[in-house]
Amino acid sequence: MGAFSESERGTSEKRKRGIFHRMIIPFLIWPDHRNPVWPDHRNCRFGRTIGTVLQKAAVSPIVEIYGLKDGCKSQAIREGRKIKRRKDSAGRRMAEEAEEKTVNELAEEEARRFGYEELMRDCTLCPRACHADRLSGRRGYCGQTARIQAARAALHFWEEPCISGKEGSGAVFFSGCPLRCVFCQNSVIAEGGVGQTVGVEQLASVFLRLQEEGANNINLVTPTHFVPQIAAALRLAKQDGLRIPVVYNTGSYERVETLRLLEGLVDIYLPDLKYRSAEPAERYSHAPDYFETASSAIAEMVRQVPEAVFEEREDGSVLMKRGVIVRHLMLPGLGMDSRKVLRYLHETYGNRIYISIMNQYTPMRRFESFPELNRRVSRKAYERLVDFAIRIGIENGFIQEGGTAEESFVPLWDGTGL
Repeated sequence: MGAFSESERGTSEKRKRGIFHRMIIPFLIWPDHRNPVWPDHRNCRFGRTIGTVLQKAAVSPIVEIYGLKDGCKSQAIREGRKIKRRKDSAGRRMAEEAEEKTVNELAEEEARRFGYEELMRDCTLCPRACHADRLSGRRGYCGQTARIQAARAALHFWEEPCISGKEGSGAVFFSGCPLRCVFCQNSVIAEGGVGQTVGVEQLASVFLRLQEEGANNINLVTPTHFVPQIAAALRLAKQDGLRIPVVYNTGSYERVETLRLLEGLVDIYLPDLKYRSAEPAERYSHAPDYFETASSAIAEMVRQVPEAVFEEREDGSVLMKRGVIVRHLMLPGLGMDSRKVLRYLHETYGNRIYISIMNQYTPMRRFESFPELNRRVSRKAYERLVDFAIRIGIENGFIQEGGTAEESFVPLWDGTGL
């Protein structure tokens, strides 16, 4: 996903200055457009009998009925409470199973109605190709069933300035992920355990509400495993008046065939290119084929949206309407791999794409197995990477400055907007 801040939280002066520069030679500084507001029978032979009476008749107090001695009284009460807890637990399980059945039935109904039933019966949407029958409630590698799950839908001010603008980007954060990088700053939702169930028509309504709130675009964050559902929701929303651009915000571990389901629906692609080498891709994302897969996906994105289009407003702000911005997050100790990524992008696409070089890596926890990730990227290492980008001729892009490596920039996954 990539969370950008347009300012450092603590200092109003730094808020005014902003953290982004647009890399067009000579460098033009993009001013900050907004001050963002942030940030689960032992010793008493009567125990079982009394428990049964409690269960069937809910008699209380039991001591006065049976006249037991003190030692047996406590045991009888404990036995009764145990059975009541077991009954409550069984009731909860039955309710959960009934709810799950209802959710699966709704998912099947939606899949038939919107024409993606086959895609969900044998899921190969992402390169993991886990073949899960997500319509039957099975979870794929992504951690999700066929029913859309999302954690937040709200205005978001931490993207590149031409995406967020002054009014914010209408970001919808989907739960689950086909990549699951060990360093993910959104791991709480990427692992699929947090989020709310959303129907296709409800998602279309969310898109329209974000437009009414003034969002500059609809920003689909980690959407790969819900592409058929999202495509259906976008068509409904466009029929009902959705006019703002649609941004596809992805880690790029995508199948070309899945991306083609979105042709004509997405205006701006915002992919990552995380690694050039197989070793870090396998170590951190369990995807040794990452570069080959991601580079093919980015090529498809550029095919669909081959030219960048911007709109300059009267207030001087500039918004992207169409195009591709490829992000690269620099990781500790991977300076040479970062250079390979930038060189590949520049030699392959030149100025047809924009490149966003990010320094915001933040250790979200203590890594025992990956000690090299327990630190942030140094300023000098990042500046050397930016100098390299300029030296090889990259002209169109973004760099970051200031306090972007902060855990406080991660949104609250509280179901806002859903």
